[in-house]
Amino acid sequence: MNIQPLDERVLVEPMEQEEKVGTIIIPDTAKEKPMMGTVVAVGTDEELQKVIKAGDKVIFGKYAGEEIKIEGKKHLIIQRSDILARVE
Repeated sequence: MNIQPLDERVLVEPMEQEEKVGTIIIPDTAKEKPMMGTVVAVGTDEELQKVIKAGDKVIFGKYAGEEIKIEGKKHLIIQRSDILARVE
């Protein structure tokens, strides 16, 4: 499925983090929401396309974006203003 975000939006696949404390694995329901992800697609805004590209890793706000499922994987559609940094 090919999804193209509109305007100043970015499609991000959040990075899942497996958390362990000693030998105990923290269940998904008790984990913090991931705040880092990989950009899958960038919206149609030309200025945004100069700064963020598909494949970039970004840090975004904790409660940012709308969650959607694409082919069984969780993705977020995030506004440009919710992206805090690009990780290099």
